[in-house]
Amino acid sequence: MRIDLPSDVKFIIDTLHNAGYEAYAVGGCVRDSILGRIPDDWDITTSAMPLEVKKLFRPTIDTGLQHGTVTVLRHHVGYEVTTYRIDGVYEDARHPKEVTFTRNLKEDLLRRDFTINAMAYNDEEGLIDEYDGLKDIENKTIRCVGNPMDRFTEDALRMLRAVRFSAQLGYEIEPDTAEAIKKLHSRLDMISAERIQVELSKLILSPNPDYLRVAYELGITSVVLPEFDKCMRQQQHHIHHCYTVGEHILHSMMNIEAERVLRYTMLFHDMAKPECLTTDPDGTEHFRGHDVVSAEMSHVIMKRLKFDNDTLHSVELLVRNHDLKVEESHKAVRRAMNKIGKTQFMQLLKVKHADVLAQSDYMREEKLTHLNRLEMIYNEVMEAGQGTQISELKITGSDLIELGMNPRPTIGIVLKELLELVLEDPDKNNREVLIDEAKKILQRTE
Repeated sequence: MRIDLPSDVKFIIDTLHNAGYEAYAVGGCVRDSILGRIPDDWDITTSAMPLEVKKLFRPTIDTGLQHGTVTVLRHHVGYEVTTYRIDGVYEDARHPKEVTFTRNLKEDLLRRDFTINAMAYNDEEGLIDEYDGLKDIENKTIRCVGNPMDRFTEDALRMLRAVRFSAQLGYEIEPDTAEAIKKLHSRLDMISAERIQVELSKLILSPNPDYLRVAYELGITSVVLPEFDKCMRQQQHHIHHCYTVGEHILHSMMNIEAERVLRYTMLFHDMAKPECLTTDPDGTEHFRGHDVVSAEMSHVIMKRLKFDNDTLHSVELLVRNHDLKVEESHKAVRRAMNKIGKTQFMQLLKVKHADVLAQSDYMREEKLTHLNRLEMIYNEVMEAGQGTQISELKITGSDLIELGMNPRPTIGIVLKELLELVLEDPDKNNREVLIDEAKKILQRTE
């Protein structure tokens, strides 16, 4: 097997070889190359000690000398070059207390998480595959290197990574590896929220976001997202639904594009249903108010997982409005755009579409037809340039001051009232018309 190494990677490997050291591309870049994917980055492993690496290259960055890693800069790109090592005792379920450098590649590969990530390559020797990673790629299998109990005890985050890789690649988790996760999943509570969020996001944004089901079945979500476990157990005895709340969430994520805000909106949009359940005398179930409570829960959960504020607030807005009723009229669409934003309204239509596709067949065509009509009206509003925000009015606060209005609070109140007129009739978004209307408002309030 031959892998096409980038010229800078080949230069680094050749330089180490010419100096008498072993060197290989290693890990995810080898895996992705075998899969025909373009690696995000290239890591190199070598028998050279860190200071020996530094003597061969300029410039370098001391990324982690105590762990054997030096970053070599080539054409403004950094390549991590790490000395073969054996990890010592893991004291925090994430990082080894110390490492021991070795000249043995096999010992270095043994410490890695999964077989598909434990392959090395250079042009002279070809693929080094001590732990049958290539076979597991062919069989579409996620398998730990060595004893999975040891690998997960060393680094608990590897359990979530196993599910993440399976979701990204569409692979099955090997039985012994899965069984070890079931036994050790509680150790994930030792991992930082930031690291959990990174791996969870990669899973959610993968081609198979429904593999969150695997995380549930293995016990992972009971630690990192316990609210979801309640959803998986919550039945929906209602004509509009055919899945549990959790399965509905999973199907809705599959029916929307792999965009961060949209996928997380689908994950959280019904999260509060188990908390909002009521049952009619005839057995019909309702989840009234779940949109508002789900928005509140999404805020709490995303804060807990250390999400950035932009993502948090965007998701919260869409979750809160995912059941917003919008009539098929230009005025109603303008008002909805005013309420949540122009860009957000298009996102909301995508959310509603995914929501419908994850429901029962009952009235599905009618629901989808309604959403298509709303999108058509939205496009017409956008093409016509109809104003839906104060910033789009053909009059400004400065214009109102020239009319003699007090800056505060009068101007803000008047602008809102003028926007109401424009939302009702977009033809009124004309400077002369708005000035006349502003004068009328001023006379009325004097």
